[in-house]
Amino acid sequence: MSVAPAMSVLPVLRSEWLKIRSVRSQCVTLAAVFAATVVFSALMCATFGAEELSERGFDPVRSSFFGIDFGQIAAICFGSLAVAGEYRGGGIRVSLAAVPRRGVFWAGKITVVGLLSLAVGLATSAACFALGQTFLGDHGVGIGAPGALRAVVGCGVYLALIALFAAGLAALLRSAPAVMGILIPFLLMLSFVLGDVSQGGGWVDFLPDRAGQQILLQEPDGPLGPWTGTGVLLLWVAAALWAGGRRLMRRDA
Repeated sequence: MSVAPAMSVLPVLRSEWLKIRSVRSQCVTLAAVFAATVVFSALMCATFGAEELSERGFDPVRSSFFGIDFGQIAAICFGSLAVAGEYRGGGIRVSLAAVPRRGVFWAGKITVVGLLSLAVGLATSAACFALGQTFLGDHGVGIGAPGALRAVVGCGVYLALIALFAAGLAALLRSAPAVMGILIPFLLMLSFVLGDVSQGGGWVDFLPDRAGQQILLQEPDGPLGPWTGTGVLLLWVAAALWAGGRRLMRRDA
């Protein structure tokens, strides 16, 4: 097998990395994923009272990742800006002139967005768990506790998938504000409201955030397990990436 195709992808990956590194807004949103998730998670764990800690069903693992709802807002912003920023000022034409093979261009972009999001997500989840369990004191657990390591890895994967979800929608809509205006309420409000109405049953459990966050629970409940829930989220992300890639392939820049 020729190594030429693989070698042709490397410059694309490097150029996408340079684009993100050179745009301040994208760097800030990526850093905000870490900051928002860690700060809000630590604050929550530090403010738990004795009554809350002793409640039946208290989940010390999930408590460490309370800030993920705030961190995923930054992940949405990062994913949408990384893609929709190409369409501001006609930058997409320059990118496609440099990389005429649109499939290679799209694969390179989502690979870099995904890897950066995963790296930051894993660093975020490790910091959240360490700080959270420290603040929980005697009620905290170690990384060897049931579900703890899975949740740490799962938090990083979840944040990366949310960023890719936003990236796919950004390629479809070609507007970062539109993606943020749709996806942030969708993830933060829809399942919360519908979950209250339906008492957390039925199709609500298959919404991307509800399904994806099952992996953070020490003892997952509902019809989806931790990895099947992540699989459901992955299907949402794959659909968004497919739709975004299809529009990129079939429409003029």
